[in-house]
Amino acid sequence: MPEVTKEVVLEKLRTVRGPGMEGNIVDLGLVSDVFISDGKAYFSITVPAERAKELEPMRAAAERVVRDIPGITAAMVALTADRKAAPAGAPVQRPQPSAAPHAGHSHAPRPAGGPPAKAGIPGVGAIIAVASGKGGVGKSTTSVNLALALKANGLKVGLLDADIYGPSMPRLLKISGRPQQIEGRLIRPMENYGLKVMSMGFLVDEEVAMIWRGPMIQSALLQMLREVAWGDLDVLVVDMPPGTGDAQLTMAQQVPLAGAVIVSTPQDLALIDARKGLAMFRKVEVPVLGIVENMSYFIAPDTGKRYDIFGHGGARKEAERIGVPFLGEVPLTMGIRETSDAGTPLVASDPSGEIARVYREIATKVWDQISAAQQDKSRAAPTIVFE
Repeated sequence: MPEVTKEVVLEKLRTVRGPGMEGNIVDLGLVSDVFISDGKAYFSITVPAERAKELEPMRAAAERVVRDIPGITAAMVALTADRKAAPAGAPVQRPQPSAAPHAGHSHAPRPAGGPPAKAGIPGVGAIIAVASGKGGVGKSTTSVNLALALKANGLKVGLLDADIYGPSMPRLLKISGRPQQIEGRLIRPMENYGLKVMSMGFLVDEEVAMIWRGPMIQSALLQMLREVAWGDLDVLVVDMPPGTGDAQLTMAQQVPLAGAVIVSTPQDLALIDARKGLAMFRKVEVPVLGIVENMSYFIAPDTGKRYDIFGHGGARKEAERIGVPFLGEVPLTMGIRETSDAGTPLVASDPSGEIARVYREIATKVWDQISAAQQDKSRAAPTIVFE
């Protein structure tokens, strides 16, 4: 069977129109770049934010016509809301003036006129973002070991690899194969070590370069969150990509995050970038659960001598300076590197070891904060009594 090209997909999409639109979605410029891999097509449709719910049948129609193309086995299609400009031919209803946002972080519905509440994920109790200001600080290794440590502490845990450009979880957790689609549009997550896992790395070959714009990233992330059969989870750990770009803003602005864990190495250069991540989460009212100092020090395996290769204590001082918890120090060891490369993370492969103990202590501190916040929210809810 000949390979399906994006031109073939776009031609099919020219048969799709939305209500009140003077033309098809392709000629109106609503369709993002089309990405095809392993028989699956990925794209988004940009629409005015206030018409997103009304235009859901149009999205479904676009998905349906693409799935009907011979050689296409699945389609990942999402609506991307755009408040900046309405496309030609797409009538826009003017939004009513809204009240100023309320201070504080809350996942509860906002009063009428305020910003809309962020939609949660059915069955998922809390969502934690693990982030860093720059790459190369061991964020993904921290994410996977934190998730395993939360599980070791008795919780039901899922892990979402939100790094679209450089997904690491298939290798870190030694998972291969493709997720299966089940009822409706839901995808069954992959599993290993008792974790439910979703990653773009399961959908696209490791060698494929992802060249996606903001709308595509947003669409993929929200579908991996909300169209995956996570089941009942106490916590979903999200391994964020480095930096403060489209993926990070999508997660922070559209997902009810219980909090963020910032990963940094001790040196000043890494801390400068970590501050950017901290500032972003605070700006969008996401609680910062604390800072982890990764690669904190190195113990020579032959002599036992300690070396502070990247300096030491910088993350602790930064946490004290800005008033957030310091979660712990993770040393630089050969074991972490070797088990990460082998897909056998230390918390799973050496659960009684010293490094696993460090991660479990970090997990305890993180979960204690989330539990306390949930209890405070529960106590704050008013009780209505009918007499």
